[in-house]
Amino acid sequence: MSDAVIAIPVRDEAKRIGGCLAALARQSTPARHVVLLLNNCTDGTAEVIRKQPPGPHQLHIVERRLEGSSASAGVARSLAMDYAASLPGEGVLLSTDADAEVPENWVEANLRAIEEGADAVCGQAVIDPIEALLIPSHLHEDDAREVAYGRLLDEIESILLPDSADPWPRHREDSGASIAITTSLFRSVGGVPLLASGEDRALIARLRSIDARVRHHPHIRVVVSGRIEGRAPGGMADTIRRRMVQQDEFIDEFIEPAWRAFHRLKMKRRFTVLWRHSTEPRLQRFARLMAIDPNVLAGALAGPYLGQGWSQIERATPLLSPRRVRFADLTRETQIALEIRRSLMNRVRYSDELTAA
Repeated sequence: MSDAVIAIPVRDEAKRIGGCLAALARQSTPARHVVLLLNNCTDGTAEVIRKQPPGPHQLHIVERRLEGSSASAGVARSLAMDYAASLPGEGVLLSTDADAEVPENWVEANLRAIEEGADAVCGQAVIDPIEALLIPSHLHEDDAREVAYGRLLDEIESILLPDSADPWPRHREDSGASIAITTSLFRSVGGVPLLASGEDRALIARLRSIDARVRHHPHIRVVVSGRIEGRAPGGMADTIRRRMVQQDEFIDEFIEPAWRAFHRLKMKRRFTVLWRHSTEPRLQRFARLMAIDPNVLAGALAGPYLGQGWSQIERATPLLSPRRVRFADLTRETQIALEIRRSLMNRVRYSDELTAA
Protein backbone atom coordinates (compact mmCIF):
# COMPACT_ATOMS: atom_id res chain seq x y z
CA MET A 1 0.00 0.00 0.00
CA SER A 2 1.24 3.48 -0.90
CA ASP A 3 0.16 7.00 -0.01
CA ALA A 4 -1.14 7.48 -3.55
CA VAL A 5 -4.69 8.66 -4.21
CA ILE A 6 -6.29 8.16 -7.62
CA ALA A 7 -8.98 10.58 -8.84
CA ILE A 8 -11.22 9.74 -11.81
CA PRO A 9 -14.09 11.74 -13.37
CA VAL A 10 -16.90 9.41 -14.45
CA ARG A 11 -19.91 10.06 -16.66
CA ASP A 12 -22.09 7.24 -18.01
CA GLU A 13 -19.36 4.61 -18.01
CA ALA A 14 -21.38 1.55 -16.99
CA LYS A 15 -19.80 -0.50 -19.79
CA ARG A 16 -16.18 0.42 -19.09
CA ILE A 17 -15.79 1.31 -15.43
CA GLY A 18 -15.44 -2.35 -14.47
CA GLY A 19 -12.28 -2.73 -16.58
CA CYS A 20 -10.88 0.51 -15.17
CA LEU A 21 -11.41 -0.60 -11.55
CA ALA A 22 -10.08 -4.11 -12.22
CA ALA A 23 -6.85 -2.61 -13.55
CA LEU A 24 -6.50 -0.45 -10.44
CA ALA A 25 -7.09 -3.48 -8.21
CA ARG A 26 -4.18 -5.32 -9.92
CA GLN A 27 -1.58 -2.67 -9.15
CA SER A 28 1.80 -3.93 -7.97
CA THR A 29 1.79 -0.97 -5.56
CA PRO A 30 -1.86 -0.27 -4.70
CA ALA A 31 -3.12 3.22 -4.03
CA ARG A 32 -4.55 3.97 -0.59
CA HIS A 33 -7.66 5.64 -1.99
CA VAL A 34 -9.54 5.70 -5.31
CA VAL A 35 -11.99 8.58 -5.81
CA LEU A 36 -14.70 8.24 -8.47
CA LEU A 37 -16.53 11.49 -9.10
CA LEU A 38 -19.76 10.52 -10.86
CA ASN A 39 -21.18 13.52 -12.66
CA ASN A 40 -24.61 13.48 -14.30
CA CYS A 41 -24.67 9.69 -14.72
CA THR A 42 -27.93 8.25 -16.07
CA ASP A 43 -26.90 4.74 -17.16
CA GLY A 44 -26.60 2.98 -13.83
CA THR A 45 -22.84 3.52 -13.47
CA ALA A 46 -23.09 3.77 -9.68
CA GLU A 47 -24.85 0.39 -9.44
CA VAL A 48 -22.20 -1.23 -11.62
CA ILE A 49 -19.45 0.19 -9.41
CA ARG A 50 -21.05 -1.06 -6.21
CA LYS A 51 -21.24 -4.58 -7.64
CA GLN A 52 -17.49 -4.71 -8.35
CA PRO A 53 -15.34 -6.90 -6.08
CA PRO A 54 -13.49 -4.84 -3.46
CA GLY A 55 -9.97 -3.79 -4.31
CA PRO A 56 -6.96 -3.24 -2.03
CA HIS A 57 -7.76 0.48 -1.89
CA GLN A 58 -10.50 2.39 -0.14
CA LEU A 59 -13.11 3.37 -2.72
CA HIS A 60 -14.90 6.73 -2.56
CA ILE A 61 -17.98 7.19 -4.75
CA VAL A 62 -18.85 10.89 -4.98
CA GLU A 63 -21.99 11.79 -6.95
CA ARG A 64 -22.45 15.32 -8.29
CA ARG A 65 -25.00 17.04 -10.49
CA LEU A 66 -23.22 19.58 -12.67
CA GLU A 67 -25.22 22.25 -14.49
CA GLY A 68 -24.63 24.38 -17.57
CA SER A 69 -21.01 24.99 -18.55
CA SER A 70 -19.86 23.14 -15.44
CA ALA A 71 -21.21 19.86 -16.85
CA SER A 72 -17.88 18.94 -18.43
CA ALA A 73 -15.05 16.45 -18.05
CA GLY A 74 -12.61 19.23 -17.18
CA VAL A 75 -14.64 20.53 -14.25
CA ALA A 76 -15.35 16.96 -13.12
CA ARG A 77 -11.62 16.17 -13.05
CA SER A 78 -10.95 19.32 -11.08
CA LEU A 79 -13.59 18.37 -8.50
CA ALA A 80 -12.35 14.77 -8.33
CA MET A 81 -8.76 15.83 -7.68
CA ASP A 82 -9.83 18.46 -5.15
CA TYR A 83 -11.72 15.77 -3.24
CA ALA A 84 -8.70 13.45 -3.43
CA ALA A 85 -6.41 16.21 -2.16
CA SER A 86 -8.73 16.77 0.82
CA LEU A 87 -8.14 13.24 2.10
CA PRO A 88 -5.58 12.83 4.91
CA GLY A 89 -1.99 12.37 3.84
CA GLU A 90 0.76 14.14 1.92
CA GLY A 91 1.45 11.60 -0.80
CA VAL A 92 0.85 11.66 -4.54
CA LEU A 93 -2.32 12.40 -6.52
CA LEU A 94 -2.89 10.47 -9.73
CA SER A 95 -5.61 10.88 -12.30
CA THR A 96 -6.79 8.77 -15.20
CA ASP A 97 -9.98 8.36 -17.23
CA ALA A 98 -12.95 6.09 -16.57
CA ASP A 99 -12.55 4.42 -19.99
CA ALA A 100 -8.84 3.76 -19.40
CA GLU A 101 -7.06 0.61 -18.25
CA VAL A 102 -3.71 1.27 -16.65
CA PRO A 103 -0.85 -1.26 -16.59
CA GLU A 104 -0.14 -3.18 -13.38
CA ASN A 105 2.91 -1.05 -12.56
CA TRP A 106 1.23 2.30 -13.27
CA VAL A 107 1.15 3.57 -9.67
CA GLU A 108 4.60 2.13 -8.96
CA ALA A 109 6.17 3.73 -12.06
CA ASN A 110 4.72 7.15 -11.27
CA LEU A 111 5.85 6.98 -7.66
CA ARG A 112 9.33 5.93 -8.73
CA ALA A 113 9.59 8.89 -11.10
CA ILE A 114 8.61 11.24 -8.29
CA GLU A 115 11.08 9.58 -5.92
CA GLU A 116 13.75 10.27 -8.56
CA GLY A 117 13.04 13.99 -8.38
CA ALA A 118 9.96 14.83 -10.45
CA ASP A 119 7.21 17.01 -9.01
CA ALA A 120 4.72 15.75 -11.59
CA VAL A 121 4.66 12.94 -14.14
CA CYS A 122 2.80 12.76 -17.46
CA GLY A 123 2.13 9.46 -19.20
CA GLN A 124 0.83 8.69 -22.68
CA ALA A 125 -2.64 7.61 -23.78
CA VAL A 126 -2.71 4.77 -26.33
CA ILE A 127 -5.91 3.77 -28.13
CA ASP A 128 -7.11 0.22 -27.49
CA PRO A 129 -5.61 -1.84 -30.35
CA ILE A 130 -8.90 -3.64 -31.08
CA GLU A 131 -10.92 -0.42 -31.23
CA ALA A 132 -8.15 1.21 -33.25
CA LEU A 133 -9.00 -1.21 -36.07
CA LEU A 134 -12.40 0.47 -36.39
CA ILE A 135 -10.83 3.87 -37.09
CA PRO A 136 -10.12 4.58 -40.80
CA SER A 137 -6.47 4.15 -41.76
CA HIS A 138 -6.14 7.72 -43.03
CA LEU A 139 -6.77 8.99 -39.49
CA HIS A 140 -3.96 6.83 -38.12
CA GLU A 141 -1.69 8.11 -40.89
CA ASP A 142 -2.57 11.75 -40.16
CA ASP A 143 -2.01 11.20 -36.45
CA ALA A 144 1.34 9.47 -37.01
CA ARG A 145 2.57 12.37 -39.17
CA GLU A 146 1.44 14.95 -36.62
CA VAL A 147 3.00 13.06 -33.71
CA ALA A 148 6.27 12.59 -35.60
CA TYR A 149 6.46 16.32 -36.36
CA GLY A 150 5.71 17.24 -32.77
CA ARG A 151 8.38 14.82 -31.62
CA LEU A 152 10.92 16.48 -33.93
CA LEU A 153 10.18 19.89 -32.42
CA ASP A 154 10.45 18.41 -28.94
CA GLU A 155 13.83 16.87 -29.77
CA ILE A 156 15.01 20.25 -31.04
CA GLU A 157 13.90 21.77 -27.74
CA SER A 158 15.78 19.08 -25.80
CA ILE A 159 18.97 20.10 -27.64
CA LEU A 160 18.54 23.87 -27.31
CA LEU A 161 17.04 23.85 -23.80
CA PRO A 162 18.07 20.63 -22.06
CA ASP A 163 15.96 19.89 -18.98
CA SER A 164 17.53 17.65 -16.34
CA ALA A 165 14.05 16.93 -14.95
CA ASP A 166 12.71 15.86 -18.35
CA PRO A 167 15.60 14.44 -20.36
CA TRP A 168 15.38 12.92 -23.81
CA PRO A 169 13.77 10.51 -24.65
CA ARG A 170 10.38 11.81 -23.58
CA HIS A 171 7.00 12.66 -25.13
CA ARG A 172 4.78 15.75 -25.50
CA GLU A 173 1.45 14.64 -24.00
CA ASP A 174 -0.13 16.39 -21.01
CA SER A 175 -3.05 13.98 -20.88
CA GLY A 176 -5.49 13.58 -18.00
CA ALA A 177 -5.44 9.86 -18.83
CA SER A 178 -2.17 9.67 -16.87
CA ILE A 179 -1.04 12.46 -14.58
CA ALA A 180 0.68 12.24 -11.19
CA ILE A 181 1.55 15.18 -8.95
CA THR A 182 2.66 15.56 -5.36
CA THR A 183 -0.23 16.56 -3.12
CA SER A 184 1.66 19.49 -1.65
CA LEU A 185 2.41 20.97 -5.07
CA PHE A 186 -1.16 20.39 -6.24
CA ARG A 187 -2.47 22.40 -3.29
CA SER A 188 0.12 25.15 -3.70
CA VAL A 189 -0.84 25.85 -7.35
CA GLY A 190 -4.56 25.88 -6.58
CA GLY A 191 -5.50 22.57 -8.18
CA VAL A 192 -6.81 21.93 -11.69
CA PRO A 193 -8.06 25.02 -13.56
CA LEU A 194 -11.84 24.99 -13.97
CA LEU A 195 -12.07 24.51 -17.72
CA ALA A 196 -14.57 22.51 -19.77
CA SER A 197 -11.71 20.83 -21.64
CA GLY A 198 -7.94 21.17 -21.82
CA GLU A 199 -7.77 21.19 -18.03
CA ASP A 200 -4.88 18.70 -18.11
CA ARG A 201 -2.72 20.93 -20.30
CA ALA A 202 -3.69 23.96 -18.22
CA LEU A 203 -2.58 22.19 -15.03
CA ILE A 204 0.83 21.35 -16.49
CA ALA A 205 1.17 24.93 -17.79
CA ARG A 206 0.42 26.15 -14.29
CA LEU A 207 3.18 23.89 -12.95
CA ARG A 208 5.66 25.09 -15.56
CA SER A 209 4.98 28.70 -14.60
CA ILE A 210 6.49 28.00 -11.17
CA ASP A 211 9.40 25.95 -12.54
CA ALA A 212 8.07 22.62 -11.30
CA ARG A 213 9.99 19.53 -12.40
CA VAL A 214 7.62 17.83 -14.88
CA ARG A 215 8.65 14.47 -16.31
CA HIS A 216 7.08 13.22 -19.56
CA HIS A 217 7.90 9.58 -18.97
CA PRO A 218 8.34 7.60 -22.21
CA HIS A 219 7.49 4.24 -20.60
CA ILE A 220 4.27 5.13 -18.75
CA ARG A 221 1.30 4.38 -21.02
CA VAL A 222 -2.38 3.71 -20.44
CA VAL A 223 -4.88 2.20 -22.85
CA VAL A 224 -7.96 4.31 -23.61
CA SER A 225 -11.01 3.67 -25.77
CA GLY A 226 -11.10 4.61 -29.42
CA ARG A 227 -14.83 5.28 -29.43
CA ILE A 228 -16.31 8.00 -31.60
CA GLU A 229 -19.25 8.69 -29.28
CA GLY A 230 -17.51 10.33 -26.35
CA ARG A 231 -18.63 11.69 -23.01
CA ALA A 232 -16.63 14.92 -23.13
CA PRO A 233 -17.29 17.62 -25.74
CA GLY A 234 -14.01 18.61 -27.38
CA GLY A 235 -12.31 15.36 -26.35
CA MET A 236 -10.61 12.61 -28.32
CA ALA A 237 -13.89 11.08 -29.53
CA ASP A 238 -15.03 14.38 -31.01
CA THR A 239 -11.72 14.78 -32.82
CA ILE A 240 -11.85 11.26 -34.26
CA ARG A 241 -15.45 11.65 -35.42
CA ARG A 242 -14.78 15.04 -37.01
CA ARG A 243 -11.65 13.86 -38.83
CA MET A 244 -13.49 10.78 -40.13
CA VAL A 245 -15.68 13.15 -42.15
CA GLN A 246 -13.02 15.63 -43.22
CA GLN A 247 -9.40 16.31 -42.39
CA ASP A 248 -8.94 19.31 -40.09
CA GLU A 249 -7.39 22.37 -41.67
CA PHE A 250 -4.86 22.68 -38.84
CA ILE A 251 -2.95 20.23 -36.65
CA ASP A 252 -2.76 20.59 -32.85
CA GLU A 253 -2.99 24.26 -31.83
CA PHE A 254 0.12 23.96 -29.62
CA ILE A 255 2.39 22.84 -32.49
CA GLU A 256 4.02 25.68 -34.43
CA PRO A 257 5.75 26.01 -37.82
CA ALA A 258 9.32 24.74 -37.55
CA TRP A 259 11.19 28.05 -37.96
CA ARG A 260 8.73 29.78 -35.63
CA ALA A 261 9.28 27.13 -32.96
CA PHE A 262 13.06 27.32 -33.46
CA HIS A 263 13.00 31.12 -33.07
CA ARG A 264 10.89 30.86 -29.90
CA LEU A 265 13.31 28.34 -28.39
CA LYS A 266 16.34 30.51 -29.21
CA MET A 267 14.69 33.51 -27.58
CA LYS A 268 13.75 31.47 -24.53
CA ARG A 269 17.32 30.27 -24.27
CA ARG A 270 18.58 33.87 -24.34
CA PHE A 271 15.97 34.89 -21.79
CA THR A 272 17.08 32.02 -19.53
CA VAL A 273 20.65 33.26 -19.61
CA LEU A 274 19.47 36.82 -18.93
CA TRP A 275 17.23 35.69 -16.06
CA ARG A 276 20.17 33.98 -14.39
CA HIS A 277 22.76 36.71 -15.10
CA SER A 278 21.00 40.00 -15.76
CA THR A 279 22.91 43.20 -16.51
CA GLU A 280 21.56 46.50 -17.78
CA PRO A 281 23.29 46.31 -21.19
CA ARG A 282 22.02 42.75 -21.73
CA LEU A 283 18.53 43.78 -20.68
CA GLN A 284 18.47 46.67 -23.14
CA ARG A 285 19.77 44.52 -26.01
CA PHE A 286 17.17 41.81 -25.40
CA ALA A 287 14.36 44.38 -25.11
CA ARG A 288 15.33 45.81 -28.53
CA LEU A 289 15.59 42.33 -30.02
CA MET A 290 12.11 41.38 -28.79
CA ALA A 291 10.58 44.81 -29.48
CA ILE A 292 9.24 45.17 -25.95
CA ASP A 293 9.38 47.88 -23.30
CA PRO A 294 12.53 47.46 -21.15
CA ASN A 295 10.38 48.03 -18.05
CA VAL A 296 8.19 45.04 -19.03
CA LEU A 297 11.32 42.93 -19.44
CA ALA A 298 12.66 44.12 -16.10
CA GLY A 299 9.39 43.13 -14.46
CA ALA A 300 9.58 39.65 -16.00
CA LEU A 301 13.14 39.25 -14.73
CA ALA A 302 12.22 40.41 -11.23
CA GLY A 303 9.83 37.55 -10.51
CA PRO A 304 10.75 34.42 -8.55
CA TYR A 305 10.15 31.98 -11.43
CA LEU A 306 11.72 31.66 -14.85
CA GLY A 307 8.56 30.09 -16.28
CA GLN A 308 6.39 32.93 -15.06
CA GLY A 309 8.77 35.51 -16.49
CA TRP A 310 8.92 33.84 -19.88
CA SER A 311 5.12 33.69 -20.04
CA GLN A 312 5.06 37.46 -19.51
CA ILE A 313 7.50 37.93 -22.39
CA GLU A 314 5.46 35.73 -24.73
CA ARG A 315 2.36 37.80 -23.99
CA ALA A 316 4.19 41.11 -24.36
CA THR A 317 5.67 40.76 -27.84
CA PRO A 318 3.90 40.19 -31.17
CA LEU A 319 7.11 38.52 -32.38
CA LEU A 320 6.06 35.43 -30.41
CA SER A 321 2.35 35.44 -31.17
CA PRO A 322 1.13 31.86 -31.82
CA ARG A 323 0.91 30.52 -35.35
CA ARG A 324 -0.53 27.22 -36.49
CA VAL A 325 0.43 24.56 -39.01
CA ARG A 326 -1.95 23.46 -41.76
CA PHE A 327 -2.16 19.76 -42.50
CA ALA A 328 -1.41 20.68 -46.11
CA ASP A 329 1.95 22.14 -45.00
CA LEU A 330 2.91 19.34 -42.61
CA THR A 331 5.28 17.52 -44.98
CA ARG A 332 7.19 20.72 -45.74
CA GLU A 333 7.38 21.70 -42.07
CA THR A 334 8.66 18.24 -41.20
CA GLN A 335 11.49 18.58 -43.72
CA ILE A 336 12.43 21.96 -42.26
CA ALA A 337 12.43 20.51 -38.74
CA LEU A 338 14.64 17.63 -39.89
CA GLU A 339 17.15 20.12 -41.31
CA ILE A 340 17.13 22.15 -38.08
CA ARG A 341 17.71 19.01 -36.01
CA ARG A 342 20.51 17.82 -38.31
CA SER A 343 22.25 21.19 -38.08
CA LEU A 344 21.98 21.26 -34.28
CA MET A 345 23.22 17.68 -33.96
CA ASN A 346 26.23 18.47 -36.15
CA ARG A 347 27.08 21.43 -33.92
CA VAL A 348 26.79 19.25 -30.82
CA ARG A 349 29.05 16.59 -32.34
CA TYR A 350 31.60 19.21 -33.41
CA SER A 351 31.57 20.73 -29.93
CA ASP A 352 32.05 17.28 -28.36
CA GLU A 353 34.99 16.59 -30.69
CA LEU A 354 36.63 19.88 -29.70
CA THR A 355 36.11 19.11 -26.02
CA ALA A 356 37.60 15.61 -26.44
CA ALA A 357 40.58 17.01 -28.32
